[in-house]
Amino acid sequence: MSTYESDFYGWTQETAQLLRQQRFNEIDLAALIEEVEDMGKSEWRELKNRFIVLIAHLLKWQYQPEHRSNSWKSTIKDQRLRISRLLRENPSLKPKINETIIEAYESGVLQASIETNLDAEIFPTHFEQTNWTIEQILDDVFYPL
Repeated sequence: MSTYESDFYGWTQETAQLLRQQRFNEIDLAALIEEVEDMGKSEWRELKNRFIVLIAHLLKWQYQPEHRSNSWKSTIKDQRLRISRLLRENPSLKPKINETIIEAYESGVLQASIETNLDAEIFPTHFEQTNWTIEQILDDVFYPL
């Protein structure tokens, strides 16, 4: 039998087979619990990464109006769509939106700073200082001035 540490793929296949056969006493339960928890965390990480990209592009849109492009608009629309889909498929992530945006904001600022060559200090230090609401950043018609 494969072990969780030495052959992850083999372990997943064997564990799935044991589950199908209802041979529960042969399953590495601790490893299975860890993997199920990690699956949930990966959905949250995806949500956070989508917010990082969205925030970075909204900051770029606001702080470099002379460089606004259809590409930026496309990225903003795409991230909103993907966030919406992710929340629809994982409704239990909705209560974590505020926390996720707050965590994503710093990385969004860093990304915007790198992509614009603007000093990170010109952007608000915290999400709350942007004066954007969560509803606004998820709204298809909102583009900061």
